Amino acid sequence: MSSVPLQPMPEDWEPTRATLHNYANALGVIARAHAKPHDRWWHISLKVSPTGFVTDPLPLLDGGTLDLRMDFGSHEAVLETSTGKRRTLSMADGPTGTEFGSRLIAMVGELGLTGEYVTEKFESDDARAYEASDAETFLAAMVAVNHNLEIHRRSLQGPVGPLQIWPHGFDLAFEWYGTKMAAHDEGGESTEMPAQLNLGFYPAGRPYFYSNPWPFDAAALTKRGLPAPAQWNTQGWEGSILYYDELLATPNPAQKLLEYAQAVFDAAAPTLTA
Repeated sequence: MSSVPLQPMPEDWEPTRATLHNYANALGVIARAHAKPHDRWWHISLKVSPTGFVTDPLPLLDGGTLDLRMDFGSHEAVLETSTGKRRTLSMADGPTGTEFGSRLIAMVGELGLTGEYVTEKFESDDARAYEASDAETFLAAMVAVNHNLEIHRRSLQGPVGPLQIWPHGFDLAFEWYGTKMAAHDEGGESTEMPAQLNLGFYPAGRPYFYSNPWPFDAAALTKRGLPAPAQWNTQGWEGSILYYDELLATPNPAQKLLEYAQAVFDAAAPTLTA
């Protein structure tokens, strides 16, 4: 599996990006209600495909499966079953988040599925902008990013998660798991979790790659150099950052991305293994 050239992101595309993020949350809500639950919440995520973003297959009552996807070629949300049933919903028309999510739930309901939908994750009556060319440019960039991150993911030994889009953050990422256990506090409760290292891409604002070890051993990590223009980050969150625009300005961006990912892994793995 060889690297492919990274592609430019759309310019001044925040309105369309926000729309896609909102719509992705609607797909995640349906997956959350109907996919087989996973203890790391992988069941709510989307995957990058050549035509857009897609859920994992969701089980139907008759034993078949259902796929939901955002198609950036036809600019539609597409519902398709293993038996050939197909329904579509325009994204290009810019329905509000509430309209989009409600229509998707109704389409799923026509197949006999009902559930507890966390609708507040997509509900919004704000007007939605959708620029088709921005969506297409974004998809081309994400397909290339996904391909190159997958190269690094496949090179790792040990437990590793899938490469997936998290609807709530709208970032593309995966995790590698170390052998150390560490205390994680959430909601006032402390649980033991495996140490881990993620690698991901955040497309909003000034897009960037990140790779963040947890727990973060600042004393050990920040003295380790990273290939420029990547750098360690300790303001607001702890990890490493590589801005997309700076990466694209290097002679071989895809190779530099893999060098960055490997450098962070080499520095962090010893701090995450027993």
